[in-house]
Amino acid sequence: MPKKAGAASKGKNQSKEPERVPLPLGPVAVDAKGCVTIAIHAKPGSKQSAVTDLTSEAVNIAIAAPPTEGEANTELCRYLSKVLELRKSDVVLDKGGKSREKVVKLLASTTPEEILEKLKKEAEKE
Repeated sequence: MPKKAGAASKGKNQSKEPERVPLPLGPVAVDAKGCVTIAIHAKPGSKQSAVTDLTSEAVNIAIAAPPTEGEANTELCRYLSKVLELRKSDVVLDKGGKSREKVVKLLASTTPEEILEKLKKEAEKE
């Protein structure tokens, strides 16, 4: 009998999975509400804002603003809105306001593929 109970719980897990399928796009993902999110490793205090590297965990971004009073966060959102060709109001800091590891949420209707493509192009400029 215990085997059947185990099998039943597996069935439950499988029915939940199709709802949120993690996309293999590394730092760019889609959250439960359908918003595109970007994992970012911020490097504040740089000479100029730039996408320095794309890893499987995060997008490394140099930010031309000091990490004080949220200046770097504001600059990060402004810079990303320019790179991704979105309105500033569509780029919101979701997590990591006081951390170098941040998550930015995009409120515009876009796809993770498009975002990753634009980030890659920006990283190649360096």
